[in-house]
Amino acid sequence: MVAETLSRQGQRLLQVGLVLILYSSVDGFAIPFLGSPRIGLSVHTLSAFQGVFLLAQGLLWPRLKLSATASWVAFWCSLHGTLAILAAYTIAAIWGVGNETIMLMGELPHGLARGTAVQETFIKVLAYSSAPTGIASFTLMLRGLHTASDHAT
Repeated sequence: MVAETLSRQGQRLLQVGLVLILYSSVDGFAIPFLGSPRIGLSVHTLSAFQGVFLLAQGLLWPRLKLSATASWVAFWCSLHGTLAILAAYTIAAIWGVGNETIMLMGELPHGLARGTAVQETFIKVLAYSSAPTGIASFTLMLRGLHTASDHAT
């Protein structure tokens, strides 16, 4: 039963990975029309990287030795971590704001301006929420790989 769940989750990660690569392709056409074309280019690159990363994760997923609960937590944390930071960058690129959170890009040509307090807070909360979920997912995956190698020996 857990093996089936891991296999199904791995398949979903592969699908989301391909969707992100498609998103990267479409985003490439939108770059000139965004509030911050420079951040739009970052979104383009980030979504392509995340797509390839989720493809690798999807191939790895069925090899993990995790309980049903741990696999569920790792899976959803991985998706949240991936999509939250991408959403934060996408919104920042569209609005052309988010300088408080994405500081380096504000210094570049066509970078970001300072938005309203609500805009800045929204981008910050969305972006920062990706870190703990990503770390949780990676930790569970590492444990699942370590456990898998213990069973192999």
